[in-house]
Amino acid sequence: MGIIWSLIVGGVIGWLAGLIVGRDIPGGIIGNIIAGFIGGWLGGVILGEMGPEIGGFYIIPALIGAIVLVAVVSLIMRSLGRRNRA
Repeated sequence: MGIIWSLIVGGVIGWLAGLIVGRDIPGGIIGNIIAGFIGGWLGGVILGEMGPEIGGFYIIPALIGAIVLVAVVSLIMRSLGRRNRA
């Protein structure tokens, strides 16, 4: 049950980050889960362990890390889209 709970929490974190940034992460549900996991790692590196922990994720750093990740990925995707149209 621990892995399933981590997948759910990672997906919710990735989904919330997409809502906050206003951009969807490519890949749907799987993309949200990946963004949540990478965001959790990135936030842990940047901010450490702070706030409540759910499913192995410290929520505040994971959400901030996922927001940074979604913003960077959306900028990269947008620049690639412009390059392909030109």
